Amino acid sequence: MSDNSPERTQVPAADQTLRILSFLARQRGPIAARTLADQLEIPRSSVYHLLTVLAEHGYVVHLPGERRWGLGTAAFELGGGYTRQAPLARIGRPLIAALADRAGESAHLAVMSGRDVVYIVEERAPRRPALVTDVGVRLPAHLTATGRAMLAALPREQVRALYPDAASFADRTGRGPATPGALREVLRAARADGHASEDGEVTLGLRSVGVAVRDHAGWPVAAIAVTWSDEPPRQADALVPLVETAAAELGRRLYAAPRP
Repeated sequence: MSDNSPERTQVPAADQTLRILSFLARQRGPIAARTLADQLEIPRSSVYHLLTVLAEHGYVVHLPGERRWGLGTAAFELGGGYTRQAPLARIGRPLIAALADRAGESAHLAVMSGRDVVYIVEERAPRRPALVTDVGVRLPAHLTATGRAMLAALPREQVRALYPDAASFADRTGRGPATPGALREVLRAARADGHASEDGEVTLGLRSVGVAVRDHAGWPVAAIAVTWSDEPPRQADALVPLVETAAAELGRRLYAAPRP
């Protein structure tokens, strides 16, 4: 469609809004409004007006200290809705089943939705403890291995936008980060290790390790995790490579799949 087509000129505000959101989604982090205006050839006054409206609805967030704009929680919700309806769950289901078989522990696949993760595939291993991660369940991302894996792969500015203060942190068992500074340390360890972990922060007595599934640009589109009980004790070292392999294979299959 050309810039001067009737379809585009009849609803310029809608067209510009969608172009702004699409452009932000392709970036590795928040960007300045003037960059949006220059790259999209939209008047700056229009860009600022549209960004203000988008921010009111949660689709973008403004980082005043950096004078930049990034995607907000509503955009993550929209993206999570797409991935729940898209082939991600269908492609991931056999991989999660195979992972549970190899690990002998329950495995699951989750996507981000605002400050939560939503579980879209769950595979229970035989004779293993019951979990709270049924399909469709939402849990605070900062407490889960899947959520931490995805947050660690996001730009730091985006994490700050999602968790600006202590009021942003939910609690389940009295464990886990409760401030932006504490979360930064957890995510720093996850980046250094190449995987995320949690120990009793979702359910006491249960532990998990998680690895992000990334797209071609390195953006986390989902995460895979394995959960096991402390009784009898089991080290994560043998489980991490299995989860890493499953996450890499899901990314390969997802982006090798024919596009509609």
